[in-house]
Amino acid sequence: MQHPQEFPVAPPPPHTSWWLWLPMLLAAGAVIVAMTMESRTPPPLAGWLAIPFVGLVGIVLTFALRRRRIVLDNRELQVSATFYTKTLVLEAIDLDKARVVSLEEHTELKPGLKTNGFGLPGFQAGHFRLRNLTKAFCLITDRSRVLALPLRDGGLVLLSPARPADLLARLRELAVPAPRR
Repeated sequence: MQHPQEFPVAPPPPHTSWWLWLPMLLAAGAVIVAMTMESRTPPPLAGWLAIPFVGLVGIVLTFALRRRRIVLDNRELQVSATFYTKTLVLEAIDLDKARVVSLEEHTELKPGLKTNGFGLPGFQAGHFRLRNLTKAFCLITDRSRVLALPLRDGGLVLLSPARPADLLARLRELAVPAPRR
C-alpha cells in the first residue's frame, strides 16, 4: 500500500480570473445604473441586495476555480476540478493509447460543447463533448501540454498536470503487474 501521490496542476493563464470577474463587475454596475436612473420612487431593497449577491457569486466561483487537484492513490486516479470530481481505477484507462498532446495541433480533442462543466478562456473543468464528439472529463489549464487518457468505455480524460509525462510514466509503472515471488 502506497501513500497518495499528488501531481501539481499547471496554473491557468493569468487572464482567466479577469474573464470571471469582468462580467460580475459589469452586472453589478448595470444594477447600480438601473437603480439610480431618474425615478420618483427610491430603489427597492431587492435591487440593493443584488449587488452583494453578484459579489458572493463571484467569490464562490473564484474559490471553485482554485479547486484543481490530481492525486494518484494506490491504483486510483482522483481528479478534482472546480465543482466536479472524477475517480478512475487504473484498469479503466487504456494506457497503451494515452499520450501528451497539444490541443493546438490536435484540434479534434478540443472541448466543444459543455455538457456539465465550468469554462473560461484558458480553463475548462467538468464534462464536455470534444470536437470529435467524444465524451470527456476535462481539467485543462494549459492547452500546449495535455495528458489525453482514453478510457476503455470509449470516453476520454484530458488533464493539464504541470509535468504530464511524469504522471503518464507513473500510471504506466503502476499498470505493470508486480513480479511474483
